[in-house]
Amino acid sequence: MNSFFPIKTKVIGYHLVFWIAVWFFYYYFFSYNSNNNTYNIWFSSGLLPLTIGITYFVERILIPKYLLTKKYGLFALYSFYTFVISSYLTVLTLYACLIFLLRFNVSIMPPMSKNFLFILILVYLVVGVISFVSILNHNFKTDSKNKELENKILATQLQMKEQELNYLKRQIHPHFLFNTLNTIYGFAIQQSKYTPDIILKLSNLLDYILYQINKPVVNLKEEVLHIEEYIGLEKMRFSDTLRVQMNASNLSNKHKIPPMLLIPFVENAFKHGQMVDGFLSINIHIDIIGDQLAFTIKNSVKELHITEGHHGLGLENIKKRLQLYYPNRYKLEVEHGHHWYKVELKIDNLKDLSHE
Repeated sequence: MNSFFPIKTKVIGYHLVFWIAVWFFYYYFFSYNSNNNTYNIWFSSGLLPLTIGITYFVERILIPKYLLTKKYGLFALYSFYTFVISSYLTVLTLYACLIFLLRFNVSIMPPMSKNFLFILILVYLVVGVISFVSILNHNFKTDSKNKELENKILATQLQMKEQELNYLKRQIHPHFLFNTLNTIYGFAIQQSKYTPDIILKLSNLLDYILYQINKPVVNLKEEVLHIEEYIGLEKMRFSDTLRVQMNASNLSNKHKIPPMLLIPFVENAFKHGQMVDGFLSINIHIDIIGDQLAFTIKNSVKELHITEGHHGLGLENIKKRLQLYYPNRYKLEVEHGHHWYKVELKIDNLKDLSHE
C-alpha cells in the first residue's frame, strides 16, 4: 500500500534526520552576517514545513503520476502551479516573520533573508535533490525488476527447451527399439543361431539408450561405437545382402555430442534404404575438421520410391534437437540422385554446446 508518508520506523528515522539537516542548512545561510539568532531560528523553522510539503508533493505525486508516466504537459502545468503557490507561501512566511519578530523593522532583518530569490533557490535546491534521488531510485528499481523478469523469462525458456528435449528423447526410445526388436523377432522365428549375439548387442544398445541418453553429452567415440553395434545387428538381419562402409577419422576424447544424435540417421538409412542390384548399400563417413563435425551417410534407393517420407520420425526429431543444441551453427542437407540418397550434416563450434 502506498501512503503519502513513509510508514516503516526506519524510513521515518531517515527522513527526520534529513529534515533536521535541512533545518541546519537553512539556519547556516540565514545566519550569515547576522547576530539575530531568534529570528534565524524562527525563520528557518517556518520555512522548513513549506519545504517539506513542496518536496513530498513533487516527489510523491507529480513525479510518479505525471513525469514517470510521460504526461509531460500535465507535469509542466502542475509544476508551474506548485511554483506559484510555493512562492506565495514563501512570501507569507517572510512577512509573518517580519511582522511578528521584527515589528516591520527591515533594517535589522538578516541580509540573506531579505533576498526572496535566494530563499526560493534554497527551497527548490532541496526539492530538486530529493526529486533527483527519487528518479534515480525509481530507475534502479525498474532496472532490477526488468532484469529479474528477463531472468525468469530465460529460466522459463530454458525449462521449456529441456522439456522439449526430453520429449524428443522419449520419442527416440520407442522408435529405436521398434526397429531393433523387429530384427530379433525375425531371427527368433527362423530360430537363428545368431539370436544370442543379437540379444547381447541389443543389451549394449539398451544400456546406451536407457542410461547414457539422460546425459547432456557423450563422447563422440561412444556414439560411433554404438553405431557400429547397431550396424552389426543389421548385418545379421540382412545377411549377405548388405554392404556397409564406415569411416570415422580424427576422433578424440575431447569431442562430445548429445547422445543419440547420429544413430537416427543410420536407422533411417536402413529403414528407408532399398536394395539395388541385390544389395542394400550404405556408406557412412564421420570426420572432425578443426572444431567442425562432418557427418555423411549415403544409402541406395530405387529412384521411383524416393519420397518425402524417407526422412522419417527420427530425422524430424533430430532437426528439432539440432536447432535446440546448435542454433544457427549447423547445416543439414539432403540430396538424392540415381539410385542413391544422401544426408550430410555439418556442425560448427562443436565444443560450444548450448545444453552442456
